[in-house]
Formats: sequence, structure tokens, C-alpha cells
Amino acid sequence: MVMVFYGSKGKSNPVSMENRVDHQTKNQITYDIHLPSDLGMLYKVRLGLQTLENNLSQLSLHHFKIQNTSTLDTFSLTINKTLPLSLNGDRWIEFPIQWPLKEALSVVTYHLTVFSRDILSERNLVHMTACIYGTHGDTGDRSLLRPLQNFQHGEENESFLVIVDAVELGELDKIVLLISSKTDCKLNIKKLHVKEAAKEHPIYVFEMNGEFSVDANKPEIQRDIPRSFVIRGDKQKNDLDNNLNKDGNQARNVTEYTIKVYTGDKRGAGTDANVHIILFGNEDKSEVFQLSQSLEHQNPFERGKVDTFKIKTKKIGSLYSIEIGHDGKGFASGWFLEKVEITDASRNSVYCFYCNRSVDQPIITLYTLFSFPQELVV
Repeated sequence: MVMVFYGSKGKSNPVSMENRVDHQTKNQITYDIHLPSDLGMLYKVRLGLQTLENNLSQLSLHHFKIQNTSTLDTFSLTINKTLPLSLNGDRWIEFPIQWPLKEALSVVTYHLTVFSRDILSERNLVHMTACIYGTHGDTGDRSLLRPLQNFQHGEENESFLVIVDAVELGELDKIVLLISSKTDCKLNIKKLHVKEAAKEHPIYVFEMNGEFSVDANKPEIQRDIPRSFVIRGDKQKNDLDNNLNKDGNQARNVTEYTIKVYTGDKRGAGTDANVHIILFGNEDKSEVFQLSQSLEHQNPFERGKVDTFKIKTKKIGSLYSIEIGHDGKGFASGWFLEKVEITDASRNSVYCFYCNRSVDQPIITLYTLFSFPQELVV
């Protein structure tokens, strides 16, 4: 059994439960744990089984108590769970630490859906784990090919659902995937979706569109998959707008941008895919925005056309770069992007981001070469 501690200054490596304290009481085991560095204020603990051995069928956990031997700060929690959580299932549990006068995070059930091709036919030979990262830490490596939920199989595509319980992660930003196999094989993974089980939105989309050649005699494959974009529900967008307008101070901290996207005038330049954008300023960066409601055209991003979009986001300062890309969907997903012009009326500035090439990958980064006053725009 091992534990991982998360604090305001970082997280620990897995700590083995080895140093038992003498004079144990019935049904209770006490360990001395020495953390290698100061983690700051602890906010969550992950507890689990390092390996699933044949001679260990189940481990029942009823109560957890931790005390800092220097300050005597004490936290206790009733767990009443058994590891693994199901036969060949998740062997980790997480719980938040509640300190006096400090609000604790909550435990959330996440649904991770894997869209793939030919993985399930290899699932008895392949080992695959995913670690989901957010603003409040990560889930650690969680097995994906354990007993599967909501398995769907099509002619060319398949998908399956993995349920992960974790202390809430905040805004998700990447997934680290680890793949190994007992035999040589090829796996095709299209994308991963992550959302909270209790909510329809937001859905965090991680595009991959990659084929992996797994060699039984080589180390496991690791892939870092950054977040591609976020699908947010209409109610969520409306709530954001309402909250921004309730408080005058909040409204003053919001900036509206006008985004003009120029599609090249070349054969096959347009796209039917879903386009998204992130703005980067010298103070902060924006969330991911879907560019779907063009002010000029019902079908945006057609050959030789200019599409205008308006977005509102927090103050991020003077723009210096953008990330723009698409999900590759639609009959004609290839896209030749000429340039992007972004107007910040609050700063009386227009920023130009030149591309002049095809956008084939999920995201490309463009940097502004110059900006100029708004009144000079013709």
C-alpha cells in the first residue's frame, strides 16, 4: 500500500507503508511517514495498491487519520471502501483534506471516453493508463482497459467509457497516456473526452489521431496530450455572461475582442471542421473559444471569405500570440488560413497574426508581428 500527498507547494512521490509503529490496537495500523520536502498546506491524499498480487484479494479501509508530529495538526476521515474498487478495477482512492476554517475540495466522478480503432480486440494483451492533469493536481496513472463501461463498436470506430473518482481537478489541461503490450501490435487512438459524470458540460476534448506501433520488447510508450478545446453548454455560457454583468467591477475586468479570420482564396482552402482559438496576453491567457457564430456567413471558413466573431474574456493584457486549430471533422476538413486580425477596442489596438499555410494539425501557434491603432484600419 502506498500514499501520495498533495500540497500547495507540490506533491510527494509514492510513499510506501513500511515503517509500522509498535503497540498496534486491533484493526488499526499506524505508520511513520517522512516526506522528503515541505509540501505546504496539504489538500488531498491518494491511497492505493502499488500492484495487484494474487495473494491479495481485497483490502478494506474504514478510517484514516493523519497527524503532523511537529505541529500536532490532525485530520481524520471515515472511508469505508475496499480496494480494488471492483474486480481488476481501479486500485486508487482519493480524498480531500479538510482543515479548520478552510474549504475543502470535493470528490468528483469523471467519465473518460476513449475513441479508438481496434483497441478492444487487443485489450487482453495491452496495458494502458491515463493520468489527467488539472489546475488542482492530477489523478495519477489510472488503468483504462479494466472492465469497460458503455462499449460501442462501429464499422470503423469504437469507444469505451472509463470511470475515474478523484478529488476535483479544476480546469483540465492535459492527459499523459502510457501504453505497453505483451505482444507486438498497432493501436489507433482518435481522441479522448473527459467530463464530470454529474454534468453534461463542459466536455474537455483531447485530440490524438495517432497510430501507435507497440513493441513487446521495448519500454512503454508515453504521450503527452494537451487539451485541444472545451465544449461548453449554452447555459454555462449564459451563466458566465450573467455573472460578468452582475458586478460592475467584474464587468470592468472583462475585455471584448473582435476576431476576423481570413480563409485563403485557393482551391480546397475552406473547411467544414470546428475551429477554436486561445488568446495569449502579457498578463494571462483566455479560455478556449469555439468560432462557430460568424457575423457574416452561416457557413464560416469558406474559400476566400472573411468571418468575424466577437468574444468576451477576462483581462489578459496586450496580445502577443494565439493558438488556433480545428478538430478535423467534416467532409472537407483541410483549411488554408491566410491571417487573423484581433481588435481590442479597450486598448484601441488591432493585432495581426499571419499564417499563409494549411492548418493540418489540431493546433498551431501564431505570433503577432505588429499592432496598430484601431482608427488606421480600413
